[in-house]
Amino acid sequence: MIIAGVDEVGRGCLAGPVTAAAVILNHPIEDLKDSKLLSIKKRETLSKIIKRDSVFTLASVDNNEIDTINIHHASLKAMQEAIIKLPIVPDIVYVDGKFIPDVGVNCKAIVRGDKLIKEISAASIIAKVHRDEFMKKLDKKFPVYGFANNKGYGTKQHLNALKDHGYTSFHRLSYKGVLT
Repeated sequence: MIIAGVDEVGRGCLAGPVTAAAVILNHPIEDLKDSKLLSIKKRETLSKIIKRDSVFTLASVDNNEIDTINIHHASLKAMQEAIIKLPIVPDIVYVDGKFIPDVGVNCKAIVRGDKLIKEISAASIIAKVHRDEFMKKLDKKFPVYGFANNKGYGTKQHLNALKDHGYTSFHRLSYKGVLT
């Protein structure tokens, strides 16, 4: 049976995309767990192993589309795109959360799946590392917001920068706190 896991990251951020990954593990990988429970170094190491030893895809929906269709639909769209891009059609896709994207493949939603299903954990890890790398690059363009550290979340530094400097073209204007 071919099992895929899918997860997204970046739902609560004030800036940047929401990013999803779909992963089919070719063999077990040690230490897989929810990306939020891993150190940055461990996440980056596991991301390289997952990418080397698994079938995976990534998909992102940018902040402008998030503002247009809302974060719920944007998250589902990113997951849908990641699943559809898989070069192998899985027998089942385990999706982290309560909702499943419309993909024409057998899917099962699993709340806290990133803590329970290794394929979802793997997806969580590579999506997080991919999105974090994007935010680090964005930090070089807009260092005042602290994206390298806060990854777009509403930290004190980020909120103060929004008040002092306004928003960038990467901010989600539909989110509370962005338009001050």
